[in-house]
Amino acid sequence: MGTEIGPLLLREEVELERFSGKIIAVDGHNTLYQFLSIIRGPDGHPLTNKEGKITSHLSGLFYRICNLLTFNIKPLFVFDGPPPKFKQKEIEARRERRQEFYEKYEEALQSGNLEEARKYAQGALSVDEYILSSAKKLITLLGLPVIEAPSEGEAQAAYLNKIGLTYAVASQDYDSALFGASLIARNLAISGRRKLPGKKAYVEVKPELVDVVKSLSELGITLEQLVMVGILVGTDFYEGVKGIGPKKALSLVKTHSSLRAIFNELKIPFPDYLEEVYNFFLNPPVKHIETVSFSLPDKEKIISFLVEENNFSEERVSNALQPVIDSLSKRKTGLGRFMQ
Repeated sequence: MGTEIGPLLLREEVELERFSGKIIAVDGHNTLYQFLSIIRGPDGHPLTNKEGKITSHLSGLFYRICNLLTFNIKPLFVFDGPPPKFKQKEIEARRERRQEFYEKYEEALQSGNLEEARKYAQGALSVDEYILSSAKKLITLLGLPVIEAPSEGEAQAAYLNKIGLTYAVASQDYDSALFGASLIARNLAISGRRKLPGKKAYVEVKPELVDVVKSLSELGITLEQLVMVGILVGTDFYEGVKGIGPKKALSLVKTHSSLRAIFNELKIPFPDYLEEVYNFFLNPPVKHIETVSFSLPDKEKIISFLVEENNFSEERVSNALQPVIDSLSKRKTGLGRFMQ
């Protein structure tokens, strides 16, 4: 779900060249969900190989990563570890929503309504162990680092950004802002011409750079207060207070010293675990990483994995991959600097 604090944060539309030469921490799960949602057939069914295994995520990852690498953008992927216990309620709610969407998807298919079927299919998607393991394998074959977070991936990505190892966190959600990220790159995985849901119209999606530090300064609040705003409007750990949007939440945190004081003012019960949620955002479990390394894509193994195992077109794979290998090999800065 993510937190709906976006309207409060400053952003600018940028070109991909803005990220050239920079390491970007990519929220792995968030990116996989994007590709699984977008890359589907007319009836909403994802792409599959001859064995019936889903390949939509592999297609999205491969061609988008190739595109980023040609711009000398260096993505490292961070994946979720075990969720905190207070996220269990949201996990169960997501499972129930997926089941509801799946049932509606089946009904739409039977009635022949492909537009509705595709919409419900997107809500029914999930990331299972096969999707995760195959995604990590492809990322590694492309020469990119994969980091397993001890808990929330966006917390780990935000930490890498805070210590200066990365330039920004790439995610469509804003949770990394609550974890202390200074810059968030949006639309890196989905930039380009995109169809509007439920309409026969298209829109041009361009990368955005969200400046969290500047936003805090402009809003006149601290990170701690931003976390309070996030909790009030809702996060993956707490559904939020009904009727409280970003602007109202901002007003409340500016006039109250704590979440408990705000709940008292609103005359609603204060869930005791919210203190734990608040502290989790400010001090999440993360692993310290000194350096990361990048290498040239392994063309032979990539072709074996995508073409032989997953029935991709060898011509298309080679046409996308060879320019990447050529550009990385010939770039004036040299592979040695790319690998740092």
